[in-house]
Amino acid sequence: MKTKRPSRTNRAVLPAAGALLAGLCLGVAPAQGSERAADPPEFDFSACPPVDEFPAEADPGTWRCEVMHATGHLRMGRVDVPLTEPMKITFAEGRVNGEFAQVFGGMKAAPVRVGRTPLTLTPQYGGYSDFESDDTRRGEFAIKFAVRPTHGLPVLPRGCSVGRDTAPIHLILKDTEPTRVISPNPLVVTFGAQDTEFTAPRTGGCGHLGRMLDHALGLPSASGANAFDMKVRVAIRPYE
Repeated sequence: MKTKRPSRTNRAVLPAAGALLAGLCLGVAPAQGSERAADPPEFDFSACPPVDEFPAEADPGTWRCEVMHATGHLRMGRVDVPLTEPMKITFAEGRVNGEFAQVFGGMKAAPVRVGRTPLTLTPQYGGYSDFESDDTRRGEFAIKFAVRPTHGLPVLPRGCSVGRDTAPIHLILKDTEPTRVISPNPLVVTFGAQDTEFTAPRTGGCGHLGRMLDHALGLPSASGANAFDMKVRVAIRPYE
């Protein structure tokens, strides 16, 4: 009887999976070392939503584009990492018939290495945002974290993430530092915000490695065990 040989795909994936498993055995630990003070960020308005995406009755002369840069710290399950590279979020806001309205433009963020594991988490837009502040919160934002291996290990499906498009992590951000103007022209403001009450689900879309990733990342993680702290700078530019 002939013995069936592994396919090329299997031979490539199995050693990579073994390397990932070995790396996860190191555990999740906070990054070491002090953070270097960052230079003032430069704001890119190219992702501002075009006027033709505004609600039908919006007056562009009363609308503005905002580019938000947020750094800070993420604690979620066993994940405890600084966010030193800014998340960049762009959106337009204004009023339509006296009611607040918003059009999302885009989000960019760099992968964040998770301790000593061979994993990174990349913050991504989760399909909902509302940055109208009131007396109870700074705003709300839906987010998910793409899970990727480092070193090019081809073992995780591209859709592997913490939070899904259909069920993202929902942040309700509350002020930790009041708004302060740091530049009047162009207008740039800064503030601090955090959510310490969000829940973090299990990973999804990760195939047969899902349970192993959940164990390594400490997921799911209940409300009260997580924190998303943000130091935010926002550049604001009117449309007209």
